[in-house]
Amino acid sequence: MGIRIYKPTSAGRRNASVNDYAEVTHRHRNRPEKSLLEPRKKTGGRNHHGVTTSWWRGGGNKKMYRRIDFKRNKDGQPATVLEIQYDPNRTCHIALVQYPDGEKRYILAPLGLKAGAKVESGAKVEPNVGNAMPLAAVPVGMEVHNIEMTAGQGGKLVRTAGGLARLMARDDRWATIALPSGEMRQVRVECRATIGQLGNLDHQNVTLGKAGRKRHMGRRPHVRGKAMNPHAHPMGGGEGRSNGGRHPCSPWGQLAKGGRTRSPRARSNRRILRRRITKSYGEAKLRRKW
Repeated sequence: MGIRIYKPTSAGRRNASVNDYAEVTHRHRNRPEKSLLEPRKKTGGRNHHGVTTSWWRGGGNKKMYRRIDFKRNKDGQPATVLEIQYDPNRTCHIALVQYPDGEKRYILAPLGLKAGAKVESGAKVEPNVGNAMPLAAVPVGMEVHNIEMTAGQGGKLVRTAGGLARLMARDDRWATIALPSGEMRQVRVECRATIGQLGNLDHQNVTLGKAGRKRHMGRRPHVRGKAMNPHAHPMGGGEGRSNGGRHPCSPWGQLAKGGRTRSPRARSNRRILRRRITKSYGEAKLRRKW
């Protein structure tokens, strides 16, 4: 696990770096399990009407989707890790596991999981790295990932590279977890989580170095709102290079920095014990204090 930097033979190589994929079992050839592949149709950011709803998307390299077992509901059968593989659809690596009955599945690969290791799921398994169990069985203080928000629905929280949450407290019905964002919320103890921290920690340290690598990911050039015409964006227009004349916002006027986007009537608001602290939220809180 590390970052590789090449000699600056060109302008694109000068500031670029790549992941060395040391965690991947066969990093010189990607051999996905064909029975777990699905075609992934590109939308270019357009909905079923053909209207662009997500800007600056399109093109990119073709990808096959790997079906991931987020539920981890095959209890009582220890699975053997066959390979650690690269997944182009997510930032963390994935592990190909095989159960005693011959079934193969993909799971998210935590840090330290190697080929040949055993992973299990269930309420009575040991809290080892890669094992999935209900939060009622997880020791308090353990690092977990792939956390369910509704029991049986599959993991929804903490699925990115290097992600980890920590079980802080637990009672008969609710478990309190601290998320990577700093938010602290309650989840039902019946919900499952996987022990350990997700791997590929150096993903955040990779520098693309040139626009072409971003285009390979399916991202087109991002145009600033202040560079547009006034009929295309609220911050457009002006004489010369103006600064927009207002707080940064979306093309429809939604504030981009500090604007609340979460519904105040969301049912899960009552289960958020401490909200994540953002820069704009902290500054606003300081202004109210003084």
